[in-house]
Amino acid sequence: MNKFFFLIIALFIFSNRVNAQDLYRVTADKLRVRADKDTKSRVIGNITQNEKLTVLDASDAKFYKIKLKNGEGWVSKDFLEKIAAPAKPTTQQSNTTQPSAGSTTTTSTSNDIYRVTADNLRVREKADPKSKIVGYLPENENVAVLDSTNTSFFKIKVTNGEGWVSKEFLVRISPPSKPIVAKSTVSASIPQTVGNYSNIIFFAVVALILITILYFSLKYASGNKFLIAFATIVILIIGYFCFITFVKEKTVSGTFASNEDIQYKTFNFKSKDSVTVTDAYKDSIFTSKYVIDGEMIKLYDQQNTIMLLIRDDKTLIGEGFTRGTFSKK
Repeated sequence: MNKFFFLIIALFIFSNRVNAQDLYRVTADKLRVRADKDTKSRVIGNITQNEKLTVLDASDAKFYKIKLKNGEGWVSKDFLEKIAAPAKPTTQQSNTTQPSAGSTTTTSTSNDIYRVTADNLRVREKADPKSKIVGYLPENENVAVLDSTNTSFFKIKVTNGEGWVSKEFLVRISPPSKPIVAKSTVSASIPQTVGNYSNIIFFAVVALILITILYFSLKYASGNKFLIAFATIVILIIGYFCFITFVKEKTVSGTFASNEDIQYKTFNFKSKDSVTVTDAYKDSIFTSKYVIDGEMIKLYDQQNTIMLLIRDDKTLIGEGFTRGTFSKK
């Protein structure tokens, strides 16, 4: 019985390690590489999005051991996407017909489908970096490779003919069993906020009351200019603060950071509805959408809902599991 139990454990470990030495693509904007498989381990480098790397050990539940140019390191497995390994070249049969003395040999063609990993990839007339540019390919475009024998360039088929591109910016995806869907850094969608007009109605009522008070002040001031000016200024100030408090839409901009030992260290509000978050536990940076509901900012990562209370223009207060104080840099 014990032998059977250890055999199952050995098969499980082996099945986790069969994926080692496979190629993976980074899906995070910037992925931290650590010296050990621990979120508090020393950071030894960073890997940019879409960069390809080799996984040496895939047995851990949270971290993968990867190969670097100057050594090895560990990264979070949540931000790696496996790339289909290139098919091994098939050996020709021994009875393959050899070309006759007077015939010309043709270059081997693959007709495989590749995906472009660079934006505006140059398509050249010949397999030469100084050759004439005949077109450009957008990122994530799928192309058919006609000739892959060159060490630096692949011959591809385009809509208006053929051309050559650098092989460094192509990733093989054929034969695709299913359509490949790129991973998104934002895993949860922001729900639509229901319009709340109670604040606008309240402000309209307050404005009507203030206008009424101003009317009677002018009527019964008996021409006292000081009293009229004072009443007008007070009413305008009250109206302005009511507008700021109940009607004007809240906005947040800039980078807010915390020195506490919490999961989310910084929030960089780039636009009206987009924020970049530094996740210390997963060693990654991701971008998410957010909404402002009253004094509360709500945004979403892969598992959690993040809520931040707007204390003032320079301070945010984390609620729930991300509790902490974030100050504007």
